[in-house]
Amino acid sequence: MMRRRAVGVRRGPGIVGTMARTAVVAGTATVTAKAVGGAMDSHAQAQQAQVDQQVAQQEQMQQLQMQQQQLQQQQEAQYAQMQPQQMPSPPAGYPAPAADLTSQLQQLAQLKESGVLSDAEFQAAKAKLLS
Repeated sequence: MMRRRAVGVRRGPGIVGTMARTAVVAGTATVTAKAVGGAMDSHAQAQQAQVDQQVAQQEQMQQLQMQQQQLQQQQEAQYAQMQPQQMPSPPAGYPAPAADLTSQLQQLAQLKESGVLSDAEFQAAKAKLLS
């Protein structure tokens, strides 16, 4: 005699169990993909921030170089103005005008204080005026 199967007995997880398992696997895959993608995004953002910082530093260096060049040009112009113009020497027996010498010495002192002239340049220019 053959036995028949009972109608209410099932084998395996069934359709609901299979759907639940599929949902868990899909959810886990989604979370994992987002985590990996987020890690990649943060790494890319860090690299971009580093590149931005390097560009900013290069721009600052260029600005500083331009400022230094402008300052050097200003100093050279002031130094050129400071050079005494060739004046005819006064006839023998007449002293040089004191007001002119004093103003030139004051101008030298101002240039030294402002940093345009170094100590050695100041001493040389002063000696030239006083001789």
